[in-house]
Amino acid sequence: MNKPFIGSNVILYLLSGDVSKADRAEAIVAEGGIVSVQVLSEVVSVCRRKLQMPWNEIDALLLVAKSACEVQPLTVESHQKAVEIAKRYRLSFYDAHICAAAVLSGAKILLSEDMQNGMDIEGVEIRNPFQE
Repeated sequence: MNKPFIGSNVILYLLSGDVSKADRAEAIVAEGGIVSVQVLSEVVSVCRRKLQMPWNEIDALLLVAKSACEVQPLTVESHQKAVEIAKRYRLSFYDAHICAAAVLSGAKILLSEDMQNGMDIEGVEIRNPFQE
């Protein structure tokens, strides 16, 4: 079975007050998938800057993500692929880097609320897991 690549917003919805989205995110993460170091970095950034969470709570969230998911590293290859994707699909570089990691991981699905639902990037379909 091919595991989905999970975007940072799905991980962040584990913290949501929106029970249906939090439950959906929990089910996705519990099934396992793939994340990248980029995803984990974005989670830390939002938790610290926007949510002003203490480090011990961020550590606990990261542990959940890293325990349930395979973590793809950022490499020179992923960086180059991200540049190519950003140019070709006119995505922000950070979104392109997530897409590049998904492509390089072999995932067929990228679960993200932030990108265009149904868009295909080099064989990876973006799906919004919170869309009805």
